[in-house]
Amino acid sequence: MAARATWKGFIKLSLVSVPVRAFTAHDSGSEVRLNQLHSGCNARVKYLKQCPEHGELAANDIVSGYEYSKDQYVVIDPAEISKLRQQSDKAIAIEGFIAPDTIDAIYQAGKTYYLLPDGVAGNKPYALLREGMKKGQVVAFTQVIFSGREQLAVLRPLGDLLVLSVLQYAAEIKKTDEFTAEVPREALGKEELALASTLIDATRVKDFDLGKYTDRYVDKMKQLIQLKIDGQEVVAAPQVEEPKIVNLMEALKRSVAEAQAAAATGGAPAVGGDGKKMAPSDPEPRRVAQERDAQKASRKRKSG
Repeated sequence: MAARATWKGFIKLSLVSVPVRAFTAHDSGSEVRLNQLHSGCNARVKYLKQCPEHGELAANDIVSGYEYSKDQYVVIDPAEISKLRQQSDKAIAIEGFIAPDTIDAIYQAGKTYYLLPDGVAGNKPYALLREGMKKGQVVAFTQVIFSGREQLAVLRPLGDLLVLSVLQYAAEIKKTDEFTAEVPREALGKEELALASTLIDATRVKDFDLGKYTDRYVDKMKQLIQLKIDGQEVVAAPQVEEPKIVNLMEALKRSVAEAQAAAATGGAPAVGGDGKKMAPSDPEPRRVAQERDAQKASRKRKSG
C-alpha cells in the first residue's frame, strides 16, 4: 500500500488485542491550495523561524518548552514524554458498545482513520470484531492517544474495514442553552405544518449517493486557474434574481407544486452540489450555462 500509516497500536477489548495500523481517511489531494506571493515579483513568501538573539534557526535548533512563569520556561524533551507513556497508551481501548445513533453528530471532530490489521496475527480477531459489530448493529466507544493527547472516538465497521472517528469532549462543545433563548417561539398552524411535511416528503431522496457530489468551489477554482493559465479573461456570471415570495403559505404551496411536478416528470427534484434540492425553476442551472456562454463569447472576441 502506497499510503503511510499515521499510527500503530492495537484495539483492546477485555483480554483480546487486535494489532492495527491507522491511515488517515482525509484525501488532501482533492484540495486547491493557494500560495502567498510577493505582489511585486510573484516570488513565493517564506516564513522563517527566528530567535530574537541568534536569527534564523534550523529545525534541529528548536525544542519544546512550557512557560511556567513570565518568560520562564522548562524544556520538555520528546524522549521524556515517551518515558511517561505505558504500553496501554498505544491501545484503542473499547469502553463498551452502543447504538450507532447514541452520540449526536455535533461531537464529530472531523478526523477519521481507516484501521487495518497489522500482521497475520491480527487478521482473525480483526474480522471477528468487525462482523460481531455488524451482527449486533453497534459501534464501539473508545479512548485512544493520538497526536500526544487522549482522544474519545467511535470505532465502527464500514464494509470490510474498521473505521475510527475522533470525537470532541462534551466540555469542548457549547451548550444549546446558550442559544435557545435567541430562538423565538412561533405558533404554527396545522395547514402550514401539513404543507411543510408534504414538501419534505416530495423532496425526499430515496437512493442517496454521496459519491456523486463534488465541491463546486474547488471545481470553479480549477476552472479559474485553467483560464488564467490559458491567458483567458475571467468573466463574471450574470446575476439572476431569485423570485421574492413574502407570504410563507404561498411559498410553501408553490414549492410543493414544483416538487410534485418534478417528481411526476423525472423522479425527485434535482439536487445541488451543496446537497440542497433544486426545483425546476431554480436559477442555478441557468447561471452555469450563462457563465459558460459568456466565457465562450469572451474567447471569441479575443481570437477575433
